[in-house]
Parts: sequence; C-alpha cells; structure tokens
Amino acid sequence: MIVDLRERPPVSRRRRLTVGALCWLAVLPGAAWAALRLVGLDRGPLVQALAFTPYVAAWSPLPLVLTLVLRRRRPALVAAVATVALLAVVAPRALPSAQPTATGPTVRLLTANLLAGAADPHTLVELVRTHQVDVLAVQEFTPAARAELDRLGLDRLLPHRQLNALDGTPGSGLYSRFPIGDAGVRHHRGAWGFTQAFGTIAVAGAPPVRVESAHPAAPYAVDQVDFWRTDLAAQPPATPDGLLRILAGDFNATLDHGPLRALLRTGYVDAADATGRGLTGTWGPYDGDMIPAVTIDHVLADRRIAVRSVDVFRLPGSDHRAVLATLTLPARTGTSAPTWTAR
Repeated sequence: MIVDLRERPPVSRRRRLTVGALCWLAVLPGAAWAALRLVGLDRGPLVQALAFTPYVAAWSPLPLVLTLVLRRRRPALVAAVATVALLAVVAPRALPSAQPTATGPTVRLLTANLLAGAADPHTLVELVRTHQVDVLAVQEFTPAARAELDRLGLDRLLPHRQLNALDGTPGSGLYSRFPIGDAGVRHHRGAWGFTQAFGTIAVAGAPPVRVESAHPAAPYAVDQVDFWRTDLAAQPPATPDGLLRILAGDFNATLDHGPLRALLRTGYVDAADATGRGLTGTWGPYDGDMIPAVTIDHVLADRRIAVRSVDVFRLPGSDHRAVLATLTLPARTGTSAPTWTAR
C-alpha cells in the first residue's frame, strides 16, 4: 500500500506546537524569577515574593526534567540556566563555611521577636536557662513582657540590660550576663516606629563587642517598602578594623534581598548561613495563613568572630522562632579595659 505523505493530517504539527508552548510556560516563570534575583530587582511587591526564592529554587529542576524528557532543546537550555542560577545563590546556605581563627571566649546569643509581647515568657526564660544564654536580644518588647520575664527570673540570669519596653510592636531590649556600656536606643521612621536597643558588652578575655537588637520596618505593603529599605540602610555597618559588632533580630529580610546582602558586605557574616543552617525558616505561618516559613531572623556577626553553631527554637505565642548562635570571639590583645560605665 502506498501512503501519500502530502495528505497526512497536521495533527502531529499541532501537537508539537502545543507541547512546545507548554514547555515554555513551564520554564519562563523560573527563568524570570532567576533574572529578578540575580539583578536584584527587589522593588514594590517583588520584595515579598523574593523571600520565597529557596522554594522556587527547590522546584526549578522540574521544568528542566520536563523539557529534557520531551526533547525541547531551547526550553531545556533556558531551564538549565535558571536552575543553575537559582541553586547557585540558594544551595550554599545549606553548606557550612570555613571560620576565622578565634581563640577568645565563647558567647551564646539568643534573639526572639515576642509578637507584641504575646510570646510565652516561660519558654523564653527556659531557653535562656537551659542553653546558658549570655546575651538576649528581643523585639516587639512590651512593659508586660518585661515584668513577666523578670518575675520568672530573667533578671537573675541576665542581670545587665538596656531596655526600651513599649506597648505594641515598637519595643526592643538587650539583656546580658556581662556588663553593658555605651548603651542607647535607635529609632526608625517606619509606620510602626520600631526601635533597636544597643550596648557594648564587656566579655573577659575579648575586646568590647557592640550588640544591637535589630528590627527594621516590615515590607508588608507596597507603601512600606521605602521605609523597609531606609531602615535596612540605617543599620550600623561592620567596622572590620575597629569595634566588633553583632546585629541580632528580626530583619524582615532574607539573604535574597539586596539591602541585607549589602549590609553583609560591610564585614558581617550571617551566622545561620555560615553553619549550613541558612535555609531554616524562622517566620510563618502568620495569622492563620499557611505561608511557607522564610528566614528573616538573623544573627549577623563581625567576620572576625567564629560561628560555632546555630539552633532555631519554636516560641509559642509568636509567629517567629528564636535563633540561638554560639560564637567564639577573638582574644583580647593588650591589657586595656573599656572606659565606659557598665550597667
């Protein structure tokens, strides 16, 4: 039997076009996301979206596999580039990095957002007691929370403090086992008026360390993004040739946000990232919404400080997890002591 190929119905051609279009539809969202992340276009509503980049990176191989199976070369090439780009910026957070040689004392620092004082104070005090916390930074710190924490014995565990307890969400606090000097409070411009308590702690055998409870504005709406960017830009930069600094708190930003990466480039290291815990979520779900957890609570340490471990703990009553970083400070050189008056 002779078959006239000229009379073959165009079904196969239509099928190829349909499959090709579906491949491009599967590939282009990931490719666009990778481009936005690499270029750093965290503007407007993209600020919130970019916080979920690790989830996009985890799913990015699927379009690549699909296009390879269907033998669509061009979509496969674009999918491969997007997958490599996304995994290149996300995967290192799951890998520990080399630490500096630091031979001074070890400090255990805990940070916790108390959600306008609603976090369970028993859990927080027990974390301090069980893990022998030396420094505690709190955000959304209220007068009621302050009173309850002291009633439960926090004033005996961490007797030195710089506190700015306020009703609602603006309050901030810094507790320490070590004396605190040169203390104060930073005020932000955002709609919520967040504040940041800070002070310089004196740890025997180490240089003085400036610690600050960080809490820049949240980009919860488009009209708040400028405040968010301004507050992040106002964070004190690291001083690689001067005072040791640690920023710990709710940054309302992930490592996929340009302003936070810019802050790191001044001379900080993200403690979770340095220990391979950089993909552990610290916030969400929120207000009953099943939002995938994202990493917006951080401990940023001077690059001269060695990060030994990071642990994340559930804090009932708060939508944030508490973050505990174990840090080894450089040893003090010389015999000079701090000249400030300790609290």
